[in-house]
Formats: sequence, structure tokens, C-alpha cells
Amino acid sequence: MRRTHLFPIVAIILASAAMAAAAEVEPAIPARPEQLKYPALAFKVPDAAAMRVKLANGVPVYIAADRMFPLVTVQVFFRGGRYLEPAGKEGLAELMGTVWRTGGAGTLDAKALDEELDFLAASLSTSVGGISGSVSLNLLSKDLDRGVALMMDVLREPRFDEARLAKAKEDMLSDMKRRNDETEAIEAREWDRLVYGDDYWINRLATKASVDAITRDDLLAFHKLLANPANFVVAVAGDFDRAAMIAKLNATLGAWKPTVEAVPAVPQPSVSAKPGVYMVNKPDVNQGRVSIGHLGVKRPLPDEFALEVANDILGGGGFTAWMMSRVRSDEGLAYSAYSNYSIGDLYPGDFRAYFQSKSSTCAQAAQLTIDIMNKMRAGEVTEKELVTSKNSFTETLPRVFESKLRTVMRFAQDELVGRPHAYWTTYRQRVGAVTVPEVGKAARAHIKTDRLIILVVGNVDAILKGNPDHPEAKFDKLGPIVRLPLRDPLTLKPIAD
Repeated sequence: MRRTHLFPIVAIILASAAMAAAAEVEPAIPARPEQLKYPALAFKVPDAAAMRVKLANGVPVYIAADRMFPLVTVQVFFRGGRYLEPAGKEGLAELMGTVWRTGGAGTLDAKALDEELDFLAASLSTSVGGISGSVSLNLLSKDLDRGVALMMDVLREPRFDEARLAKAKEDMLSDMKRRNDETEAIEAREWDRLVYGDDYWINRLATKASVDAITRDDLLAFHKLLANPANFVVAVAGDFDRAAMIAKLNATLGAWKPTVEAVPAVPQPSVSAKPGVYMVNKPDVNQGRVSIGHLGVKRPLPDEFALEVANDILGGGGFTAWMMSRVRSDEGLAYSAYSNYSIGDLYPGDFRAYFQSKSSTCAQAAQLTIDIMNKMRAGEVTEKELVTSKNSFTETLPRVFESKLRTVMRFAQDELVGRPHAYWTTYRQRVGAVTVPEVGKAARAHIKTDRLIILVVGNVDAILKGNPDHPEAKFDKLGPIVRLPLRDPLTLKPIAD
């Protein structure tokens, strides 16, 4: 009987010895999360030059084979967009972006093109934005030849079917009717008007009259302006042989000779609203939306990364940011509070701190937000906050290049706007070099609290009453108050109160 129990006893002893030995080799689990240690991040930015080729007609292509899935994506990016719309034809870019794909191409009418793409299980999309657009194809690699042929038909010979154009107009007008339904849409529209000026291209918006005036000939003329190899940069990734794909692109896209010059440059804004408090009345809501900021800057910007860190700590960094901590967590004045400093490539971006609060506490939250901006301008950033922010930027950089497709798209879009590859290869070094004094200096240079535009959308009468528990917080103490009219959704003309 004793021998019967000997083996389990020996096994237990050996297992205990192995666990003890392992405990000596493996480090103990830290008692607290902040005691965790991680290996240094090892990441190298992909080589853009190694992915770049130039087609026979001079079109640059960023190309990367990726055999993970039997799929191929081809994206043709182009310069030009809404800023080129003729006066009285506002809405043309959006309509073209829709009907370019849905309206048929080459020998295929609209229905036939839909059916063939469905048969191939292919996604072919077109879009025209503010300053650029794209034509994109995604499909199984085995169907690449036919897919590229269809893409070339769409690129070169769109049919812009009249019935599909009429349907797109109808949908667009239906969307326009809802322009005033949500305060967020009103806020976005009026903010752009204040920051960039009524006459800037961003604020030349579609109306019923302009949409009604757009014809198929207008789409053809706009297509001729934009669909020009002189405007193109291409990104290609997926399941293919690199040399074979380059040859295929040269035989199709590369054989297309540019017929006109590249599109004109994007114009620059020349005027912003005067500092002050601008209020749009929407009496049927119990919360106000508040935006505080001004016109921003564009690249190249020597202190770009110091400014990025400043904004991240101010309000861009989520729950670790000052605005979220003070306005939301400490004071309970808003569910969320953020800031964004967009740095443009072809025209200036904007600086905007924003939140939504009860009508009675909007002014209190606005004053607190401005106080936080001044704290940033005073350079009251701690070394710990600086390190946290810089780590956030450097450790999330690999996401920009997390797949072959995202990588070639990033490089193609960079070339489209003229951003050099060195921006990425020196990114971590420049972020890492940012110091506390530089953050304060960048904030003082680019966050201009003496030039703030404050936009408030909500029940103005309730908002102006303020919080009786904080009578010192009033919007009239933050600048002269200007009442802005709500605009008719179809004409954009002021609606009389």
C-alpha cells in the first residue's frame, strides 16, 4: 500500500520544486499597475521612397504587396474639390462625388455598372471633399483585371445619368431640410462662418437654388477639371506581384496623358469675426453648445509639436486633459469637454475648445475653460503631464502604419498636400525633445485668449440668466454679445425672430 501512494507523493514534491525554481526565474507580479515595466518601443517608420514609383505619365504611386488576404485596394487621390465650385453652383462637388459612381460609366449604364460590381463583390466608391477627393476600388485579387478596367471607365468616362442626378439632388435637399434639427449642426456651420469669414469657400454652402441650378453639363465640366493625371497620387496594396501590378498600372492609368494643368491652389482666409460672444437662439433645447477659439495655423510650423502637446494637455487628451478633469470631473458642468488645435497643410486650421452644458451653467463652464487656457499660457504644465502626453504621441505612432494599406494611403495623402516624409521619420525625436518651457511658449504664441471668438447655441434667454449660485459668471463679462439669427435651412438666409 505504501508503494501505491509513493508516485503521487513524488510528483507533488517534484511539482513544488519546479514551481519554486520558476518563482526564482520569473519576476514577481507587481503590486500596483504603475510598477509594471515594459520593454522599450522598437518601431521603424516604413521607407516611403522604397514604396514610391512613378508611372509613365508622371503619376506617383505608393505600392505595397500584402498576401494576408486575397484582396487588392487601389485608391486614386486627386487635388481639387469644393473650393473650386463656380458661384451659384454650390453643392456641385458633393453631387459629383455621388453621381460619379452611381451614374454609370463607359459602355455600362447606371444599372449595368451596379450589377457588374455586385457580381464581382467589388466596392468602387467616389468622393469629392473640400480640397481633395478619391476614386477607390477594393475587390478579390482574382478579379483585378476587370475591376481596374471598370475603375478606369469610372475615372475617364462617367455617364452622370440624369435620373441618378435627380435622385441625388432629391436626397441632398432632404438632408438640407434637417440643417436646424440639431444644435451641433448649427454650431458647426456658424463656427466656420465666424472663424473663416462669410465669403471664404468653406462657407459657400449649398442652397435649394444652387442645387436646382446644377446640370449634368456642370458635372461633366467639373469632372474634366478634377479627373486629370496632373492632380493624381495613387495608393495600392494587396495580394499581387509588385512588378506585375506596376506594369498593369502603366498600361491603364499610366497611359492617360494629362490634358490640362493642375488645379489652382487653395485660397487663404483673409478675415475672421471680431472677438466677442456670438449667440444663436434655439429655444427648444435645455442645454447649450459652446465653442471658444479662433483661426489657427498651418504647416510648416517650427513649434508644431510643442503646440500639439499643449493642446493634448489642455483638452485633447481625453480624461487626463485639464478640461475634462476640471469642467467635467471636478465641477460637473459637462459630460465631456475637449479642445482641438487643427494644423492645416494647405490652409489654416482652427483652435476650438468646446463643451455642452445646462443652460444655467454655460457661462460658468466658459469662464472656467478660459481660465484653463490662461493656465496653459502661463506654462503651468508639470513634468509628469509632459511625459504622459509625449508618450501618448510616440507610442501611438505605429497605428499610422499598422497595415500596408494604411501606410501607402498615408504616404499618398502626404504627397497630395506636400508633407515631406521626414515629418514621420523625425516625429518621435521632435516630440521627445519638447520641454515644459516650450509648451508654455507655444501656447502663448498660438492660443490667443485676447482674440477669442465665443459661440453659444441654445436657449439664449435661459443661458444669459446664468447660474444663481455663481452670479459672477456671465457671458457679458467675456465680451460684447452679438445675436446671430437662425438661418433658413434651404436658403441660408436669416430667419426673423
